[in-house]
Amino acid sequence: MGQRGRRRKPERLAEKLLAIRLKLGVSQNRLAKLLVFDKGSARISEYETDKREPDLMTLLKYSKLARVSMEVLADDTRELKLPKNWKRPGHFNNGSEKSQE
Repeated sequence: MGQRGRRRKPERLAEKLLAIRLKLGVSQNRLAKLLVFDKGSARISEYETDKREPDLMTLLKYSKLARVSMEVLADDTRELKLPKNWKRPGHFNNGSEKSQE
């Protein structure tokens, strides 16, 4: 019993979030802007060093930016694979996400 209700934290999430930023070739400050993230670059650092776990909406933004499923980010058994020619999606270029519908 004792563990009921506690969810297991993904062990590799921080490493995957860092890999996304490094692949983009942007600073933590720029990534915060790309994610339309108002908590600043210090929070991005906390995510990348496994000091804090992003909330669901932030994880969704990372997922969209990297063009990977949230399952890939959250599941330690799934590898994060970004194509060699992968670049920042065009709808993130202005620092704000635009609807693609």
